[in-house]
Order: sequence, then structure tokens, then C-alpha cells
Amino acid sequence: MFIYSTQTTEVVNAIKKHVRSNTALISIAEHTDIDVEGLIQELNKEGIAFMGGIFPKVIHGNKIFEKGIVANTLHNIEKLFVIRGISYKNYRIPPIDFKDRDYSLFTYVDGLTSNISHFLNRLYLNYGMETTYFGGGAGSLSLEQKPCVFNNEGLFEDAAVVGVMRMTSRIGVKHGWKKVDGPFIVTKADGNIIKEINWKNPFEVYRSVVEKHSKRKFNEHNFFDLAKGYPFGLVKKEGECIVRDPLMVNESGELICVGEVENNAVVDILNGNKESLINAAKSAAAECIYQSENPRKAIIIDCISRILFLEKHFDEELNAITKLIKDQYPDVSIGGALTIGEISSYGEGFLELYNKTTVVGMFEL
Repeated sequence: MFIYSTQTTEVVNAIKKHVRSNTALISIAEHTDIDVEGLIQELNKEGIAFMGGIFPKVIHGNKIFEKGIVANTLHNIEKLFVIRGISYKNYRIPPIDFKDRDYSLFTYVDGLTSNISHFLNRLYLNYGMETTYFGGGAGSLSLEQKPCVFNNEGLFEDAAVVGVMRMTSRIGVKHGWKKVDGPFIVTKADGNIIKEINWKNPFEVYRSVVEKHSKRKFNEHNFFDLAKGYPFGLVKKEGECIVRDPLMVNESGELICVGEVENNAVVDILNGNKESLINAAKSAAAECIYQSENPRKAIIIDCISRILFLEKHFDEELNAITKLIKDQYPDVSIGGALTIGEISSYGEGFLELYNKTTVVGMFEL
């Protein structure tokens, strides 16, 4: 359900009518003129269980919105909780008594905090393959960190909200970026900061490859404009590499990414085009569609930097995904968000933080 209103009472009434006694998943576009803390208070007064995040843009059907609220219904919630202080690594993951059936875990995390991969590893160590995992990074396109995830307990930064459901989910994950050069070794890293590549200044190594391939030059103002087309790929033994998005370069020539990069990680420098990215998004949708039997809803988690790269062609990517879903399951609702980092278990089930990637989930009771 898409909510245009910014009047708190109207929003609460719409969500209550939509989810009834179930749990609300609430995705808010960052330019929506609404008091989120006031919304939380009113939802609590109505006894509505919920979790949510604030994102650069939200998805409803085959359209994206800079303003507005998307509400989805989460059925059969087993546990809702918030993990605070992600960057400090000092928190406890609550235990869950998984029964003999399929579970899905949904999480929205502050996409601009550090140690997100550590948090996901902790989730996986506690819950393993008892559940599938799905979610995304919240936050502002301004890259200013501020409170962006919420549930019944409040609005938080440096935190993650989590819901565990007795629901079956089928997930497709693809990105479409291809190797330009590599492999390189990240000889020194600190969290999401690459400090050395091949024992050299990382920006010098990165710049030499990107400028040669793009036939453009970096200057003091255009780092992100050029870098958005040249992410790093963490090399994996099987399947697509895991993409890491370089957001900025600091005064020391170190590269600051969305998501951690480990010491001695092997990386390629990647590039893509309209066709490769759109075909990858279609492939992600097709994978989860053809595994599904009776889905109730589809949720799309797509990276905000894909729309920054594709620009006017992003509509083609979103239309390709939604057409595949509607052709197979015309009554399924479609919602989601453009995120700062994408979260999914995939393949053998291990949990990963992705960048510049399309994640499509189909959920069924």
C-alpha cells in the first residue's frame, strides 16, 4: 500500500486498516514531510506492531517516489527487536526457538554506520540456516548519518531493526557489473576504509584503472560521479562477486566504501552498462519467481547508486522486474526501497551485505 498523506492520524489509520492484527513494514522516502517520532507514538497508541526505515526513495508497483510511505504486511511474526550500537560491536542477539518450518528474517539497518558486516555475521552465527535473510540499508542520499530505522521502541541511528517471521521466502540476487581490471589485494583496511591496495596508495591504484578505462579524469569535485560506474568486486570462488561501492576519497587517498572490506581481500575493479544491469535485475526476479509457489507479496531492495548510474534508464530496470512478477503472479503486491546497501542470504544460505545490487524477495505463507 502506498500512502500519500503526511497527516499522522491519516497515516496511522491507513496502516491499521491495511495490516489489521499483523505487523507493518513501513518504508518512508526521506523527503516525506512527516514527524516520524510522532508517527511512532501514534502507532503505539493504536497497538500496532511495526518496523521500518527511512530511505532515499521508495518503490510501489513499478514506480519510485521521493516522497511517500510504503506499507507492507508481515505475517506470523515470531519476534521483533532492535540492535543498537552496531558500530561498537557490543550487543546481544536474542535467542529464537525455531520450530520445524520455514522462517524469514527481515532487517533494516543504518546503511551509513560501520561494522554492518560484523552485525550480519553475528546474526548468522546465532540463527544459521534456520531462516532466510532479507533487508537493506536505510539512510539519506546526502550521506549524513542520522536516525533512520525504527520500531515500537523508537527511532535510531547506528542500529538495526529486525523481524523474524514464520513465512517462506524465495530470493534472487544479481548485480550485472563486470571485471575491468584485477585482481588486486587490499593490503590494509579498517572497517569500510581501504587504506592500501597492493601496498600502494589505494586512490592512486584505483585512479589509474578508472581514468584509463573511462577516458575521464578525477578532479576535486567529481569523485562520486565517476566512481559510481566503477565499484570494487570482492572475489568469490563461486557466483558473482560481492560489490563494494566507493563513496568518497579522504585527504590521505584512502577509499571509503559502503560496507566493510577485510585485510587481504582480493578485489577486482568493475564496470557495467545499461544492458548488463537491467538483464541482471531481470535474472534476480526470475530466479525467485520460478522458485515460488503461492506468493503473497514481492519486496524489491535495489541500490540507490543503480539509479544514479542508470539515471533515466532505471525505469526500464524496475519495469523489467515488475513485469516478470505480474506476468506470473498478477495479484501479488509489489513494494520496496532504494537502499544504501542490500542484505540477503543467497546460494548456500550465507548472509551478505551487497552494494549496487538488486535483491528481489517473494514471500508466501
